[in-house]
Amino acid sequence: MGFLYICFRDKRFDYFKFRAFYIFLAFCVVCIVSSLFSGDILLSFESSLFYFRFGIFVCLVCYLINKDIHFLKYFFYCLLAVFCFLIFDGYFQFLLGFNVFGQELLGGVHVTSIFDRPKLGSFLARLFSLLLALMIAVRINYKYVVVFGGILFILIDVLVYVTGERTSFMYMLISSLFIILLINRFQYVRLVTLCVSLLIIVGITFVSPAVKKRMVDTTLEQVGIGSNQLIFFSPQHDSHIKTAFNMFLDKPILGHGPMMFRVKCSDPQYAVGISPCSTHPHNFYVQLLAETGILGFLFLFSAFGYVLYSAFRQLKSIILKQQRYLTDYQVCLLAGILISVWPFSPNGNFFNGTLAIFYTLPFIFFIQSKYKKK
Repeated sequence: MGFLYICFRDKRFDYFKFRAFYIFLAFCVVCIVSSLFSGDILLSFESSLFYFRFGIFVCLVCYLINKDIHFLKYFFYCLLAVFCFLIFDGYFQFLLGFNVFGQELLGGVHVTSIFDRPKLGSFLARLFSLLLALMIAVRINYKYVVVFGGILFILIDVLVYVTGERTSFMYMLISSLFIILLINRFQYVRLVTLCVSLLIIVGITFVSPAVKKRMVDTTLEQVGIGSNQLIFFSPQHDSHIKTAFNMFLDKPILGHGPMMFRVKCSDPQYAVGISPCSTHPHNFYVQLLAETGILGFLFLFSAFGYVLYSAFRQLKSIILKQQRYLTDYQVCLLAGILISVWPFSPNGNFFNGTLAIFYTLPFIFFIQSKYKKK
């Protein structure tokens, strides 16, 4: 509210005058209209009515970055401190079976550090590219990046793997390969550290039966490798996705309304498979198809298309040896956006507030860099 007051007081509406904000508001309108036509308007409004607050949050952080030239530095060191603590605590828990607060491995398998659910890997994987971007933005000495940053990168890669969070590890690989392919200055540092990480990971897989079972054996079993049927991610995820798709086919334009999957999934008209019901279908794209229809889906798909377009422009400029379309800072941020809009993986609830903060952060810094340039 304070930010909105400052904007109205000083007539600083320029922070709201950029294309991405208008597109986001259009998406919010689609969600609200979808809620109005849902079977439970009040429940659906819990997610859609005030979803615009994330657009205001984007504008607020852009304002703070422009207001204080040290904001990026402060944010970087705070994020670095959080990463260092989680890395220490995560390895402490992995090696001893409990973390510094006495919290044991979740289910005897998952390294969670201070989280009460398997979220450590997701936190590290989703914010790693932002950490690297800020490391570039604050212009850390190259030697420190090679030595300290290199060790940090390896520790993060390996820790994400031993958490047992397979999707998070996949995100880590995708963002790392994206950065290696399109970045300029720190390309070889990230390539070498990733190779070292993979060698360590192979070694851990051979010496730790629990890690191997979770990351290799269970993955092959759940996706149907070696069987006559290939399924989406796991039998449970397959059931959620097919149920959500049936919901989309029934209301293809505006969907059933945000939050409605949990209500409609038990309907025999839509339910498919062994486990059709959950709070959400565990995939952003399928969730938006079921809950907001093709109109809501197109907004997210357009974001994915923009990432691919920007990556193509960057790759083209590299091949033709032209001025690069994106800076190294922007490449890292775009990598963070990529894994947030990646369509081929399980996801959390698109309308979950905490998760929305995580996938919004790289977008905020990317938008600010584009806005400042203009």
